[in-house]
Amino acid sequence: MLEPKIYSVSKVNGYIRTLLEKDYVLGSIWVAGEISNFKKHSSGHMYFSMKDSESSMKCIMFKGDADILPFMPENGMSVIVCGYITVYERTGEYQLVVQLMKPDGVGALTIAFEQLKQKLAEEGLFDPDYKREIEKHPKNIAVITSPTGAAVRDIIKIAGARNKSVSITVIPILVQGESAVDSIVEGIRLANRLKKADTIILGRGGGSIEDLWAFNEEKVARAIFASEIPVISAVGHETDFTIADFTADLRASTPSNAAELAVSDIYEDLRKAEELSDRMKISTANILNRISDKYKRLVETRNFRNPTAIFYPIEMKMNNMAERIKLLAEKSIMGKNMAFSNAVSALEALSPLKVLTRGYSYTEDSDGKLVSSVKDIECGEIISVTFVDGNITAQVKDKVDFDGKKN
Repeated sequence: MLEPKIYSVSKVNGYIRTLLEKDYVLGSIWVAGEISNFKKHSSGHMYFSMKDSESSMKCIMFKGDADILPFMPENGMSVIVCGYITVYERTGEYQLVVQLMKPDGVGALTIAFEQLKQKLAEEGLFDPDYKREIEKHPKNIAVITSPTGAAVRDIIKIAGARNKSVSITVIPILVQGESAVDSIVEGIRLANRLKKADTIILGRGGGSIEDLWAFNEEKVARAIFASEIPVISAVGHETDFTIADFTADLRASTPSNAAELAVSDIYEDLRKAEELSDRMKISTANILNRISDKYKRLVETRNFRNPTAIFYPIEMKMNNMAERIKLLAEKSIMGKNMAFSNAVSALEALSPLKVLTRGYSYTEDSDGKLVSSVKDIECGEIISVTFVDGNITAQVKDKVDFDGKKN
C-alpha cells in the first residue's frame, strides 16, 4: 500500500496562493463595495475591508500604489478597486491586493473632489499670483475638446463672429472614459509643443459628475498648471465646477462664454474708440474755453486797464503765467491726441478690413461659412467673394490643389 504524500501547512498555503494568483479571473479582478475598518499603517500600506450587504473581504494596498492615489479612502466610502486575490500564507487567510482604486457614486466622488481640491490649494496651484493675463487680441487659439461635440462648433462660430482674422487650431481629445485623462494631458502638452496658440480653451459640454470626472483628476490639473500658454477652462454648464476650473488661468461658464472671453469683439473695440475720440474732443474744447475765459477775466482787471509802473512787474508775471497755462494745455491736448491716434492705429491694424485694402479678399460658401481651403467647396457650388469695396457671387467651375491635383 502506497504511503500518502504529506504536505506541511506552509506548502498547502503556498500552493493555494499560486493557484489563486494564476487564476484567469482572480489574477486581475475588479470589485465594487464599501470600505470599512480602514487603517493606514506607518509603513505607508493601507489595510481595510470591502463589504456589501452580505459579505466582506480583507484588502491591502501597498505603499507604492497608495502613494499615487489621488484621494484618501474613508470608512463608508463606495469604491471600485482592481487587483488580485492571494493568500497570506502565515494565517491562511485570503485577501485582495488592491492596485487601483476609484470612487464610486456621487457621494464618494464628492469626497474625493474636496480632498484633491484642498491638497492642490495647499500646494499653491490655485494661487491668483500664478494666473496669467489672457491675450486680448490673439492670432491663434488652440481648442482642446471633442471634435464631434457641440462645444467646438459653438467656440468656432462665436470666435469667428467677433474677429474673423483669428485662426482656430482644434486638438481632438477624449472627454470622458478610461483614457480621457491621458488624452487631455497629451492635448495640453501638444498645444505647448506646437507653439502656435496665444490662448488654450479646454472644455466640453455638460454632463453628470461622472461624465465630467476626467477634468477633476490630478494629472489634468498639473498639466494645466505647467502649461506655458494661458488656459481658459470651459467644462460643462455654469453650475458645474471642476478642479480644472480652479487651476486654469480663467474659468468660463460655458464653451460659448470661453470664446467671448478669448476673442475681443473688434467691432465693439472700434465703437468704443470712436466714443473715446468724441469725449476727448469735448474735453479738449472745455479746457480751451476755461483757459480763454480765465485769460479774458485776467486782462479785464483794473491793473490791466490802468497799468502803472508799480504794477507792471505783476502784470508781466500774470502774462507769463497765462502763457504757460496755454502752453501746458496745448501740450496735454497734443499728448492725448497722439495716444488716441496710436490706439486707433493699433485697432485698425487688427481689423480684417485692413487686410482687404492690400488687395486680399475672403470667400464664403453658399451657407455663409468662411472658406479656408479648396476642400471646403465643390465644383458647381455658388460662392461669395468679398473685396474691400464690395463683393461678387460666382460659381466654381473646377478646383486644383497646390500639389497640382485637379478635382
